[in-house]
Amino acid sequence: MNWPTATEVDLHDLRITDPLIGKCRELVREVTLPYQWEALNDRIPEVTPSHSIDNFRIAANRANGEFYGTVFQDSDVAKWLEAVAWLLCETSNPELERTADDLIELIAAAQCGDGYLNTYFTVKAPGERWSNLSECHELYCAGHLIEAGVAFFQATGKRRLLEVVCRLADHIAVVFGPERYQLHGYDGHPEIELALIRLYEATLEQRYLTLANYFVEQRGTEPHFYDIEYEKRSRQRKAHVEPWMVRDKAYSQAHLPVSEQRTATGHAVRFVYLMTGVAHLARLLQNEQQRQACLRLWQNMVQRQIYITGGIGSQSAGEAFSSDYDLPNDTAYAESCASIGLMMFARRMLEMEADSRYADVMERALYNTVLGSIALDGRHFFYANPLEIHPKTLRSNRIYSHVSPIRQPWFGCACCPPNIARLFTSIGHYIYTPHSDALYVNLYVGNSVSLPVGEHTLRLRMSGNYPWEDQVEVAVESEQPITHTLALRLPEWCSAPEARLNGEPVNCESHKGYLHIHRTWRQGDRCKLQLPMKARRVYGHPQLHHLAGKVAIQRGPLIYCLEEADNGPELHNIWLDADSQFSLVEGKGLFAGKILLRADGFRLQHSLSEEAPLYHYDKVPGQRQPQRLTFIPWFSRANRGEGEMRIWINDW
Repeated sequence: MNWPTATEVDLHDLRITDPLIGKCRELVREVTLPYQWEALNDRIPEVTPSHSIDNFRIAANRANGEFYGTVFQDSDVAKWLEAVAWLLCETSNPELERTADDLIELIAAAQCGDGYLNTYFTVKAPGERWSNLSECHELYCAGHLIEAGVAFFQATGKRRLLEVVCRLADHIAVVFGPERYQLHGYDGHPEIELALIRLYEATLEQRYLTLANYFVEQRGTEPHFYDIEYEKRSRQRKAHVEPWMVRDKAYSQAHLPVSEQRTATGHAVRFVYLMTGVAHLARLLQNEQQRQACLRLWQNMVQRQIYITGGIGSQSAGEAFSSDYDLPNDTAYAESCASIGLMMFARRMLEMEADSRYADVMERALYNTVLGSIALDGRHFFYANPLEIHPKTLRSNRIYSHVSPIRQPWFGCACCPPNIARLFTSIGHYIYTPHSDALYVNLYVGNSVSLPVGEHTLRLRMSGNYPWEDQVEVAVESEQPITHTLALRLPEWCSAPEARLNGEPVNCESHKGYLHIHRTWRQGDRCKLQLPMKARRVYGHPQLHHLAGKVAIQRGPLIYCLEEADNGPELHNIWLDADSQFSLVEGKGLFAGKILLRADGFRLQHSLSEEAPLYHYDKVPGQRQPQRLTFIPWFSRANRGEGEMRIWINDW
């Protein structure tokens, strides 16, 4: 294989102007980040206490008290800080930057003399460092803090947090490794791997890359580290019940070495975080075995274990993958963090191999699950993202205990809200993949960008009203002519794309899903891409038994759904006519600027009373009552209070 030379877009040189994603980013900047800061400081009475900042104050001896929260509570602070960093690349915000600077000083004060930094173990269990990696997230928390340190340095040029995380990484490099005096282990929740690679790229310190590779290659080897660790812990504390995280090694992708794994398994977020790191490593180290593992596991995930919404991890038990084709709608877990991690994995795969199938999945996750995980008010969030909601059942059946019909202001385990924020503030990293031979355009998010091409700078402006309208324009604004290839993604959902360069038709022959246009680009050149967005019916694979006899509606990258607010209750009795045509409707009020769909269908009305037998021998025909159906973009669901919702509906 020819290993590509890929670079990262400098977010200082990119401005988001997109009507949809740009508005969401503005919401995150103006509302979400300040709101989350208040939540992390326990200053919102109706929100579940976080205590995250107080934990750092106690660890830094600036306050008295006890540690509170999950063992990985520090990671919420780190993700919030990273979100702030990426925002500062594009928008100056002195007040927010001062808040971040003060927080960084607090974090630095909480760091131990040897570089160790974790408030749970510093405050609550100082004698138990690195003794329970299978369960306690020490390296996971370190990874998120390292990511924040790299991002803040790249955003502001300030080295304070970078120095803190380098000391932490250096400490980890002393504790872990192949030598006899070191621990031969790895965290139960992957994250440190991808973080160390980013730290390597920021500092060019080879030991960070070497350590990241060690963690990946050591995972799942025999004798198994989790067993050794548990046996040692048992001798010291006389523990008798083996924790399930030690028994179920597939839960943390530690059942086999990564190179031997064949299916996406275990905790979905852990899986995509791990594979994000493996894909990045494979490219940097030109490791074909790691590359093949990425290809194999990606294919299993997207071919058999992904929802139409870009959600992954179908079961609430363990927030995990199930088996091939087991994708229930009403009990779907599909954690918001998992779809964010899926986008991260796709991004690294695109850097390793420019193939639009990765960008197609990335787009599906972004415009459906990720965009839908935050409310239109910027203050409420989804953790799980089922494809069907029946509120009455949720209140009485514990199998749905993970499902909420409306977004929540915060969570006891609050990993998703700050992760959502950092995804939207860093979205510029996903739009383009700069390779040495071409600039790949993955997402049609409106923006202006400056990118180095050799000794020159390519300046582009992408505009349109995607995904509501089907035309995207890429205009060249470079002052000097630049010879380069522009590769435009032709989405898999679009069957008849058209392109024009300066008004002249361009043959839309694709290479791995991209239209390659190689020329000397000059100021004023305009490339227009027409992506017809016909509302299309989508059917499931025959093995998807939950979808038998049902159909979903997609327009462009957006999945649509029915809500009770528009269509009445008992959505399970609604059918879509076989020959029904879809009409586009401009949304109003809450849906202003969005496109809704309308189509003819019918409701089966039954005359059976509640006193009728629960089961009967004779078929009771229902009366077909014609009904005009209204479909809304699934990401905008649950913004009008509690009500039924479903994506997959009866197909006549």
